[in-house]
Amino acid sequence: MIGKKTPARPVAIRGLSPQEVEKSRKTHGSNELTQKKRNGFFKQFLVSFGDPIIKILLAALAINVIFLFRDFNWYETAGIAVAIFLATFVSTLSEYGSESAFIKLQEDAQKIQCRVKRLGGIQSVPMGEIVVGDLVLLQAGERVPADGVVVSGELHIDQSALNGESKEITKKPGFDLPEDFDLMSRNQVFRGSIVCAGEGVVQIRRVGDATFYGDMAREMQEETRESPLKVRLAGLAKIISRLGYCAAALVAFADLFHSFVMDNGFDAARMALMFSDWPTVLSHLLHALTLAITVVVVAVPEGLPMMITVVLSSNMRRMLKDQVLVRKLVGIETSGSLNILFTDKTGTLTKGKLAVSQFVFGDGKEPRKAGGIQSCKGLYELLELNCVHNSGSVVSDGKALGGNATDRALLNFVLPLSKNVQGYTKLETVPFDSAHKFSAAHIKGRQDLILIKGAPERIVSACTRYYDEKGRIRPLLDKSPLRHKWNEMTQNAVRVLALAVSDTPVTQKGEFKNLCMIGLVGIRDELRPEARGAIKEVQGAGVQVVMITGDNKETATAIARECGLISTHSQGAVLTSSEMAAMDDGQLKGVLRNIRVVARALPTDKSRLVRLSQEMGLVAGMTGDGINDAPALKKADVGFAMGAGTEVAKEAGDIVILDNNFASIVKAILYGRTIFKSIRKFIVFQLTMNLCAVGVSIIGPFIGIDTPVTVIQMLWINIIMDTLAGLAFAGEPPLKDYMKEAPKRRDEPVLNRYMLNQIVCMGLFTICVCVAFLKLPSIAGLFRPSPDYIYLMTAFFALFIFCGVFNSFNARTHRLHLLSHISRNKSFLVIMLAVVAVQLLLIYFGGSLFRTAGLTAKELQTVLWLSFLVVPADLLRKIFLRLAHKKGDL
Repeated sequence: MIGKKTPARPVAIRGLSPQEVEKSRKTHGSNELTQKKRNGFFKQFLVSFGDPIIKILLAALAINVIFLFRDFNWYETAGIAVAIFLATFVSTLSEYGSESAFIKLQEDAQKIQCRVKRLGGIQSVPMGEIVVGDLVLLQAGERVPADGVVVSGELHIDQSALNGESKEITKKPGFDLPEDFDLMSRNQVFRGSIVCAGEGVVQIRRVGDATFYGDMAREMQEETRESPLKVRLAGLAKIISRLGYCAAALVAFADLFHSFVMDNGFDAARMALMFSDWPTVLSHLLHALTLAITVVVVAVPEGLPMMITVVLSSNMRRMLKDQVLVRKLVGIETSGSLNILFTDKTGTLTKGKLAVSQFVFGDGKEPRKAGGIQSCKGLYELLELNCVHNSGSVVSDGKALGGNATDRALLNFVLPLSKNVQGYTKLETVPFDSAHKFSAAHIKGRQDLILIKGAPERIVSACTRYYDEKGRIRPLLDKSPLRHKWNEMTQNAVRVLALAVSDTPVTQKGEFKNLCMIGLVGIRDELRPEARGAIKEVQGAGVQVVMITGDNKETATAIARECGLISTHSQGAVLTSSEMAAMDDGQLKGVLRNIRVVARALPTDKSRLVRLSQEMGLVAGMTGDGINDAPALKKADVGFAMGAGTEVAKEAGDIVILDNNFASIVKAILYGRTIFKSIRKFIVFQLTMNLCAVGVSIIGPFIGIDTPVTVIQMLWINIIMDTLAGLAFAGEPPLKDYMKEAPKRRDEPVLNRYMLNQIVCMGLFTICVCVAFLKLPSIAGLFRPSPDYIYLMTAFFALFIFCGVFNSFNARTHRLHLLSHISRNKSFLVIMLAVVAVQLLLIYFGGSLFRTAGLTAKELQTVLWLSFLVVPADLLRKIFLRLAHKKGDL
């Protein structure tokens, strides 16, 4: 008869003696997790010098110090040294602590105390001292310390941190413990899960690294592969070094040809005489070597590592405003390179908690009034009483607490409570039992009611009547509309509960008859309203989205169809964990690009999918919030941890999505693509100026000008090329157009054809403008004559800087409209105007330090017009590419 169940008493099993504890610890090990040795900060700092671009800068620094010691250029040397230090130091700060996920996991474990039954009685011991064979007493709110089997009592376990499922699992006594981990086992409990309700005794069978939790901890300590940005920069370093060496060789050859051949009038006898004078030959060889090394140093883009750090850091702050917290700088750019994204369902695509989504009357209809079921006062009172009194949850501070997720969802549905539920006393209850699939409560107040809640297959068949919208009892003659609605809800991944009232006593086995139906309640983890649009946008960006869930295949399919991951006719898009396990790696790779959903997924499935994707050359992303997600989050090229997830998951991820919203991942991808574009724009600008500087340095001596640009002027040029330009391009806005492009390959070169075309064309054009400026009498005649050509050389210094400023506008967009989206990067305009302002100050107040003298207004106007020529020149280049159907972009 209806009444309270008494909890099962613990079986009498003898606890371990101190000797048995020690023997078990020696045989099976302790319950602590093994930690791999971690790099210290200094060692991590030294590792940062392995970056390919940094290696080139180190070589340039060494050359500057050793070979050019006679004419020690400390400005250039100091600039390179500062660039190396800043880039490596910031990178180290970003990467240091990559093992902090494991450390966090260990710290959490050390805080937990467990009640253990041993030979001397019940003791409280730290989690790390648990051994195989121990009997651990557990009750609601406690965390399971190690893997084992329930030997007494009944536990309702929340394993969502391990398998991602929000539904609690009931664990009952049993002694079967198979070798493989089985999270769905009804008698096994696992380290890291939490007891929601009940009490019982667990016998420990696996501890430490041997546990399911320990297996994930070991995976979290594995080394991750290099980011796509590092791979691409390695390719860029090879190109730059080869070009630099080729340019150096050509310069050395040209210098020696000029010294030995041209200076001797191509006379073989005079050349032979010169070669016999070894001091002279050695002097020319040293000059050629010095010139070659100078070209290598000038060609090196020392500002690139610092610019990358600046652009990543600046976008990190902007992303935080969009609820995206970046933990590892390189993760931002990697987001933009994603080819495939494995996403958790619960809390990411869905809201992460169960809620009532539908109510169906006993006649199969749904509320049509604006107020929904709340407007049906007579019926709503019965619904409210059932949700409040036939529940394991209670109301605290206006929220549902305790009980299971279903009870909390029902109670939250009727909050805030009306006065109708007051004045009732709960007399007897039958708690929910998974075997009989129902719960009941006998309450007394204004009415004497026996309220029933349970699975529709148990309740509906016993109903002969139903309450209409006004709470009046009607005969239930035709149940087909009700069954049709029930089936429809089930197909749409909605969990259905039936609520009813009984006139007669109810037994614990659920012998129902003549029930009066209140209605069907549909409960589900609701899809986030923006999820469908976000998925469409990510798929439109060429990124394959795969939902990984612990739900069954039917539920997973329904959710995937609702959020637009699959269509009705999708073939082979949904796989289960068991179907994946039956495939070898080669077979799974063959179907991987068609998969959209993985149902009944295990944590090992996530890591396997990430690994196989990477082996296929894809850039893989992973989202997650549980401990079970941590290994895959760390192994993925970029891991997105949810803000409401476990601390371990957040520490393992590269990026934390603070609002747990899939739409924020879209923003991360867009920012990532924007950053790569910004880096490419900066490279176009810097290499164009570098090419011009190298070209002028090579040609200068042959046209009678040994130092077209002085050392102190070169310092100012380097400041523009490195720091200021980096800050200017770091503010480039994220454009929706970027999400319409296909993802970049992991090994895609940083320099593409369009960039090389712009660098070569504009670099050569700027060289031509500079050489013509220095040598054409018609141009020289536009400036006041002077014995030391001070006005002409001042104008040339200004020309070089202003050409760079105008080229920066060319570099920031491939569009014909030069000022496209410039209003969204106001810092670019401010910085470039500041460069112009400082340059004007140097012209008029730089004096002998900068080798400048004040120009007249007309002379300055001439310089501006000549430097502006790079704008129409690049415009013509863009038009020509369009006419040749080779538009291209960054």
